[in-house]
Amino acid sequence: MARITGTDRSRNEAALRAAMERLLRGDLPPGGKCDLKTLAALAGVARTGFYAKKHRDGSLRPGAYQHLAEEFERRRAELREAGEIIDPRDAQIERLKAKVAVLAKRVDDRDQKVTELTEFKTLAVSRLAAQHAEIEELRSALAAGGTVRSLPKPPVSASAPFGSCS
Repeated sequence: MARITGTDRSRNEAALRAAMERLLRGDLPPGGKCDLKTLAALAGVARTGFYAKKHRDGSLRPGAYQHLAEEFERRRAELREAGEIIDPRDAQIERLKAKVAVLAKRVDDRDQKVTELTEFKTLAVSRLAAQHAEIEELRSALAAGGTVRSLPKPPVSASAPFGSCS
């Protein structure tokens, strides 16, 4: 594997820094994210330069551009902590999470209301059934000639007793 020259390394670092500024500004390419993969693609360098390498003896040596990857990750984390969301997908995810929370609350509130209305309906129907049973019992007692008396019927007049309702 060929080693890169000092000129190539400085040109790659300049391209990486320019791409880093572009990504951290929020200028993402179509289909790209604010990540190391997109950073490497924008700068035209291999991603492997961002990661540590192993010597034959097992010891680690830093990747050629590992310091830039660490700087990129640190700056991106600082922006996130400051509340700035660079990646529009992350912003969309946050908006959707907030919307899901609001909708879940609305569903819970509606479920509670449905439960209350169902309980009310059950109570109302049972009361109506009890009243109906009592009325039927009184009617059958009246028909059988028991001790139930009918109330006198009020006199029929042509006008309403308290005036018109309209």
